[in-house]
Amino acid sequence: MAKKMMTIDGNTAIAHVAYAFTDVAAIFPISPSTTMAEVVDEWSAQGKKNIFGQTVNVVEMQSEAGAAGTFHGSLQAGALTTTFTASQGLLLMLPNMYKVAGELLPGVFHVSARAIASQALSIFGDHQDVMAARMTGCVMLAAGSVQEVADLAPVSHLAAIKGRLPFINFFDGFRTSHEIQKVEVLDYEDYAEMIDREALKEFRSRALTPNNPVTRGTAQNSDIYFQTREASNIFYNNIIPIVEEYMAKIEEKTGRSYGLFNYYGAEDAKEIIVAMGSVTEAIEETIDELNARGEKYGLVKVHLFRPFSVEHLLKVIPQSVEKICVIDRTKEPGCNGEPLYLDVCSAFYGKENAPKIVGGRYGLASKDVTPSDIKAIFDNLKKDDSKNFFTVGIEDDVTFTSIPVEDELRIVTPGTVRCKFWGLGSDGTVGANKQAIKIIGENTDKYVQAYFAYDSKKSGGVTMSHLRFGDTPIRSTYLIDEADYIACHVQAYVNQYDLLKGLKKGGNFVLNTIWNEEEIERKLPAKMKRYIAENEINFYTVNATKIASEIGLGRRINMIMQSAFFKLAEIIPQEEATEYLKASIKKAYGKKGDKVVNMNYEAVEAGMNSLVKINVPESWKTATEEAKVETKKVTDFVKNIMNPMNSLEGDKLPVSAFNGLEDGTFPAGTAAYEKRGVAIDVPEWNMAKCIQCNQCAFVCPHACIRPVLVTDEELAKAPVGFETKKATGKTLAGLNYRIQVSTLDCTGCNNCVDICPAPGKALEMKPLGTQVETEVANWDFSVSKEVSNKEHLTAGKTVKDSQFKQPLMEFSGACAGCGETPYIKLATQLFGDRMMIANATGCSSIWGGSAPSTPYTKNHEGKGPAWANSLFEDNAEFGYGMFLAADQMRKKIAANMESLISMDIAEEYKEVFKNWLENKDNGELSKVSSREVEAILAENNIENEEVKVLIEEIRERADFLVKRSQWILGGDGWAYDIGYGGLDHVLASGQDVNVLVFDTEIYSNTGGQSSKSTPAAAMAKLAASGKKTNKKDLGRMMMSYGNVYVAQVAIGADKNQVVKAMLEAEAHNGPSIIIAYSTCISHGLKKGMGFSIRNMDEAVKAGYWHLYRFNPQLKEQGKNPFTLDSKEPQGSFRDFIMDQVRYSAIAKQYPEQAEELFQMTEEHARRKYAELKKLAEQE
Repeated sequence: MAKKMMTIDGNTAIAHVAYAFTDVAAIFPISPSTTMAEVVDEWSAQGKKNIFGQTVNVVEMQSEAGAAGTFHGSLQAGALTTTFTASQGLLLMLPNMYKVAGELLPGVFHVSARAIASQALSIFGDHQDVMAARMTGCVMLAAGSVQEVADLAPVSHLAAIKGRLPFINFFDGFRTSHEIQKVEVLDYEDYAEMIDREALKEFRSRALTPNNPVTRGTAQNSDIYFQTREASNIFYNNIIPIVEEYMAKIEEKTGRSYGLFNYYGAEDAKEIIVAMGSVTEAIEETIDELNARGEKYGLVKVHLFRPFSVEHLLKVIPQSVEKICVIDRTKEPGCNGEPLYLDVCSAFYGKENAPKIVGGRYGLASKDVTPSDIKAIFDNLKKDDSKNFFTVGIEDDVTFTSIPVEDELRIVTPGTVRCKFWGLGSDGTVGANKQAIKIIGENTDKYVQAYFAYDSKKSGGVTMSHLRFGDTPIRSTYLIDEADYIACHVQAYVNQYDLLKGLKKGGNFVLNTIWNEEEIERKLPAKMKRYIAENEINFYTVNATKIASEIGLGRRINMIMQSAFFKLAEIIPQEEATEYLKASIKKAYGKKGDKVVNMNYEAVEAGMNSLVKINVPESWKTATEEAKVETKKVTDFVKNIMNPMNSLEGDKLPVSAFNGLEDGTFPAGTAAYEKRGVAIDVPEWNMAKCIQCNQCAFVCPHACIRPVLVTDEELAKAPVGFETKKATGKTLAGLNYRIQVSTLDCTGCNNCVDICPAPGKALEMKPLGTQVETEVANWDFSVSKEVSNKEHLTAGKTVKDSQFKQPLMEFSGACAGCGETPYIKLATQLFGDRMMIANATGCSSIWGGSAPSTPYTKNHEGKGPAWANSLFEDNAEFGYGMFLAADQMRKKIAANMESLISMDIAEEYKEVFKNWLENKDNGELSKVSSREVEAILAENNIENEEVKVLIEEIRERADFLVKRSQWILGGDGWAYDIGYGGLDHVLASGQDVNVLVFDTEIYSNTGGQSSKSTPAAAMAKLAASGKKTNKKDLGRMMMSYGNVYVAQVAIGADKNQVVKAMLEAEAHNGPSIIIAYSTCISHGLKKGMGFSIRNMDEAVKAGYWHLYRFNPQLKEQGKNPFTLDSKEPQGSFRDFIMDQVRYSAIAKQYPEQAEELFQMTEEHARRKYAELKKLAEQE
């Protein structure tokens, strides 16, 4: 027997086990399960062997439904098959789950259990998804920790083979899937030794084969279907002892005891909890604490959930038990109790002296469950009138389901060090902490735990790393509530969050800041000063931002801060820490080259040597804040919901806060209230050098740099420092022009500076602190009512003029330098006041609609894009449904107007109705004619009752008078893969809908997995050794219909072409699709995302991406409908791709394959350009 300790997360523990037992892995990316598949794919690419001496055959499908179909087929053909999924993905697999269970096939579904999208999407963990699969006939085995995952996953594989039933092996998404622990795993020899070779042989012999043909999957009628459905009962009876058998074998090898149900606690307990999943770890910890205080509590941990063995449950419950509380991490609206509760109730049905049983819900969407919550459950249980059907961890002041948490219970485990780190997404904080936990876990006898909490932003959001180091296994499956060490890596957070909450007396606090000691005295909030002084906190600062910049690491301060942590935490000696850090750097960054490695080495030394201890004066104990005078008006939503959520206090919001928002509706334009101030540097405008081209505003991913026009009268009211120059342009005569930056919304990406064409650059990046004082007031003035709307002065149909239109998508949570957002921002400037948007799940839905921040906003008339997200797979159909609804309403309006024209009404009314009918399908003209109709609806002299009825019916549908601009948005994962069938159908319908595809060439939202848009040779997750097939040509496929407007664009390459394409697409009376090249942080641009817009230009010049437009209307005019907007490639294709880590890493890791793949992808691009050129030359 060979056991080894590994510091890994739950997903990697699953991958370790699954790889051993798997012939074929059929996969599709979905959070939080994707890592399992990625690790399996990486090992396969590296040639790792399973217990059968083969590399696993990993296949990425177009959807989870496709993965389930492949899973089913592979099993029928005799290969042990595995898949990894969660949430909506699991729901898409349900039909095949019934099939594999009915056909007695031994596949394993590994599920990191996750919330289901209902009133809103959540990627976080609970049991809603697996509970939706409990009726499929799959055996369901639950694990509650990373160690349990490592121990019980083999049971699923082994028992599936011997018992001839598929398994759902599940564990909590994020809390277990992403929690890193130091755990013990078995070697593959141990797994091979336990497998039932005879059962495996029989499985393979039952496989479909033409050498012994049979028929499976027949259609059955009422005569035999019922009987054949019951025929499999014996297998479900037999699986229970088989699972027990393998649990016993795991115990033999590990010494850890597992049962179908495990009891923990007092042998003479009177009150117990029944639960499954990660909460059981925290319950154990809480029971130890409370029982040490004299209580007699217990816990039943559920492992085998289906089949549910009543016999085994009753066997583990002490005879002394009088009350049981069953807690479920799911919600089934309208039910008489959640699933586990009902199972336990039925187990005791008819039994003498049955205990009282109550049930409750907890922890939806990874809501933290603390010892205080668990104590509240026991407190409720002890009461004579124990509340049933309760909730815990929230305040339900509407239907009053919640139980109170009356006492705070903090559990301190001797020898455990607790550390918390505040970071900014993509600054490297999370990665550094993962390294730290591995270094300590792998080089000391300490047990370790790491868990990472995030907000909904992309790479620019807040991250919180929770690290624990201890002498015994760590069971605290909840966020740190009391810390020994807190580090804040983002200076702006001192004014946004309660950073020091829970820092123990005498603890360490480290702040990354550009402030010196005198500035700290002036700028540190009084609340923090008081806490530091009153609790004798050791306060250190380090200017990691400056150090990283000087070294050449940009904004990646992770290694500096990690080095500082090792010095102060003293968990391992400083010299050893330095040695381990440098070894980890070589391993993590080696493929990026020696330069990157050496810069990080330098960062380690700097972090150790640059800490400054701040002397805390006595006066800090009595520090007071200056009284704030709130001058800005905010809505109730912002004040009561958004601000608490943005301060990370959303957990405290009661249910009543969402009265009126029960269906998930959130107001538009709330992102404008955030003002996060996360940029290090922001652009400063140089008025003298500016040529008024507006290109900086055109490319800004976050709409935070804009041209402003003011009259002389308005200028007189402007704040000091609001400099302007005379506006150029015939229609702008007499106006004053300025480029204005919203410094607190800017993410500091640098793209505006990079693309500025003015000689000597009219923009320069300057430290945020130098800009805020003047520019915040200037921004507030420029968007205030003091400055009149001037959009009517230009048509807005050129690059420059479009930027005088208000962007109706602003300040999103997208990554700094995002290549997607500039496209939709432009679309909202062109059509936003009449836009309907259906958004596929993905990056664009997360930056486009993450509560409470809504970047889609309203114009001065209160109009703007109406935005909604359905699912990942059905977005085209969802948008089509929106179109059909509006079309039906407008048909009724048209029918009524046609009737009115034939009736006895005033001629002027008839003219208005005729005008509307003529222009109803022209977006801009329909706005004009609709205003005339609205005037009649508001005031008329009609007395005829029949006419009045028709007018009233139009009035009821007045919202549909203006032609809506229906847009369907999503990434390439949606358009090329999971949603392609629907997209194809909707475009084939011939209806007037517009599709915008953000083509990042990967699944960006789930971390950069390969899609059918990924070009050959590109390294992506699930294509670890480079993709072996060419990119799908979506544009050419859609052109084949003949009536679909198709354009391929790149906003950094030809800005005019993008504007033309959008205007032509929207004007086309039929379907359109625009495929937009969108640089992504996952591409690994060596220059950084501050040059993401330029990268698009380089892509076109190198012949990597081609610009074109296919306009069916030209065909009707006897012209060639195809226009090639790209010039002959000029730059080096190889240089372009090698400037991105997704390609250059292939050359480093797989040099033998790289050259062949590079030649293949370049040849494909050249061939594609030649074909497009031929199309353009056709008569």
